[in-house]
Amino acid sequence: MMTLASLQARYESVKNRIGEAAARSGRGADQIMLVAVTKTAEPDQIRELIQLGHVDFGENRVQQLLQRAAIIDEWLARHRTMSSVAWNRAGDSLMEHGASRKGAGAPAREPEPADAAPKRPVRWHMIGHLQRNKVKKVVETCRLIHSVDTLRVAEEIQAVAVRRQEPVDVLLQVNCSGESQKFGCAIPAALHLAEQIETMLNVRLRGLMTMAALGETPEKARYAFARCRELFEDIRDSGVVSPHFNILSMGMSSDFEVAIEEGANMVRVGSAIFGEGTQNSAADADDED
Repeated sequence: MMTLASLQARYESVKNRIGEAAARSGRGADQIMLVAVTKTAEPDQIRELIQLGHVDFGENRVQQLLQRAAIIDEWLARHRTMSSVAWNRAGDSLMEHGASRKGAGAPAREPEPADAAPKRPVRWHMIGHLQRNKVKKVVETCRLIHSVDTLRVAEEIQAVAVRRQEPVDVLLQVNCSGESQKFGCAIPAALHLAEQIETMLNVRLRGLMTMAALGETPEKARYAFARCRELFEDIRDSGVVSPHFNILSMGMSSDFEVAIEEGANMVRVGSAIFGEGTQNSAADADDED
């Protein structure tokens, strides 16, 4: 079983590789968002990554997404309560000791407990295929849905999100590898579908997502990533999308460096951080990791 120390080392290694790939494409590491895919992760590994400052996590199955999000929400709530109690006790101690020392000045600020809860909220990403009957649960949990590939799914999101104050952020998934078993709209249909989504008041199209063909080497995957970048630029420059259209989600554990070199500004990495785990199966073959 992976230790937390080895998890941190793998996480830092992935971040370093992202930085190096970004530099090769003329960008900085801060211009690439890493989504840690938790498909093979244990809850304590997710918690450790949050303690290291990571906030973006992705799941490819709705049920597992809801379970992981609930576990982490409960842990964060408990953690914040404990940190608040520790803060108050530390403040009481400082006040008592400070008052007993005649002439002692008050400290500039009270020290924050070492186990203070993370200050930034965790953001969940739905990166797997989304069925219409599961849209409501996903909308309530996710910050970004990566896998909108039909008008019907987009319309269902619009119907669910109509009472929200903020629109639901989505990516249009495009099949740039040409595999018949892959989800994603066809390349020639992407511009028209993007234009249709843009008419929806409660759905905000943020960009494109694609996957390389299963089993391809990183270099062979480069063509699909380059094609998706070209499509992204074509749609962005077409005038049919808003300035919010600025995310290109490409690349996973086996090929994220090539994806970044080809223009990705969001990558979905799981096994390179958490290890292979025991949940991979033939049923997961089309899922991002």
